[in-house]
Amino acid sequence: MWTYYPELLERAVPRYTSFPTAAEFTPALGSADHDTALRGLSGDISLYLHIPFCEKICWYCGCNTGAANKHQRLAAYLDALHHEIALAGVRLDRTVRVRRVAFGGGSPNAIAPTDFVRLIDALTLHMPLDTPDWSIEIDPRTFTADWARVLGCVGVGRASLGVQTFAPHLQAAIGRVQPESDIRRCVDLLRGAGVSSLNFDMMYGLPGQNWADLEDSLEQAARMGAERIALFGYAHVPELLPRQRRIDASALPDQTTRFEMAARGYELLVARGYVPVGFDHFALPGDALARAVESGQLRRNFQGFTEDQAPALVGLGASAITSLPEAIIQNEKNAGRYRMMLSQHRMPGALGIHRDAATRELGTIIEGLLCQGRARIGAARAVAMAEGLAPFIARDLVRIEGDSLQLAPGALPYARTIAALFDPHRQQSMRRFSSAV
Repeated sequence: MWTYYPELLERAVPRYTSFPTAAEFTPALGSADHDTALRGLSGDISLYLHIPFCEKICWYCGCNTGAANKHQRLAAYLDALHHEIALAGVRLDRTVRVRRVAFGGGSPNAIAPTDFVRLIDALTLHMPLDTPDWSIEIDPRTFTADWARVLGCVGVGRASLGVQTFAPHLQAAIGRVQPESDIRRCVDLLRGAGVSSLNFDMMYGLPGQNWADLEDSLEQAARMGAERIALFGYAHVPELLPRQRRIDASALPDQTTRFEMAARGYELLVARGYVPVGFDHFALPGDALARAVESGQLRRNFQGFTEDQAPALVGLGASAITSLPEAIIQNEKNAGRYRMMLSQHRMPGALGIHRDAATRELGTIIEGLLCQGRARIGAARAVAMAEGLAPFIARDLVRIEGDSLQLAPGALPYARTIAALFDPHRQQSMRRFSSAV
């Protein structure tokens, strides 16, 4: 179904979990803007809480996270997070309704279950929760029965597991050793706690990986009943992530092999009954994400493809991002400075960017291409973009219909590259991003 055009994939491009991307954030927006933004919210919103700790740091990981091996540091961070929850809560208008709460990291289960309960209590006390949907990211290696009981009591309905691969030799190559028994035990505990939607994060392009490895891992994920599977290509950027220097770059598959893995992975999951969601997610029919695809309501935010329709996502925790129609504001990344700002009773926003009407229009185009495979670009823009789109039109990957741009089914691996044509920042910046496949 997919044809490989290497010349169209030469350019590294963003994943576009926002537009503009984090590469464009500047200190022009800070604490005062963060304060004003929260006070201006109304209606439905979603919350994201960032727990930047893991029991063990995986070599491939690009997340803002650190080892949870110093009790004092972890306790100090949680105290600051509680303070931020309280400060944010008093700034919200009484018309605000929190309909979704997601915990990510790092690994939220790097903290104790009792600490998680205290965070739930803080949210209940300070935030206008309106029967929200709860979700959490989980490290299967350290998930316990106590954690499962707590999630069951809270009513968490969705969980995402960092699986990556079931192959022991690949796990060793990326510094994430987790026997199948750990993953199966975690799945059983989560199901017993009432979690009805499980996502497995899987990866291709790992050092020493071949198609047989990936095929076996995807088959195991499907057999374990994952309602959602995210199939990501490993991005090797040791110049940005020093921990990746422990990975043997000489064993990484070449671009042709990566493309084949992505294409065959897509075909396998579709054959197993999964609905394609955007360019790298899959969901079983009936899952909320698959329903969003069918209804044309699929969205994209900092957590990837989502069915969340709330116009505002409020991030809590160091490096967490608040995304609003008019602006994006990122919290201070450094945990020490994050704690200091909160100790001064200041909102911890430190970076960001305004989104004027023209920027929001471009963002709508990029999101439409990635989520629905089509977008209204306007007749004038279609003419202006003719040269950039020509290589994709010539290969029957896209077509212009009136004032709209339509991606062909075989254009999925090129979706990010096509979207980047509408990003003026990418025409000016050579900043390093990951390969589109």
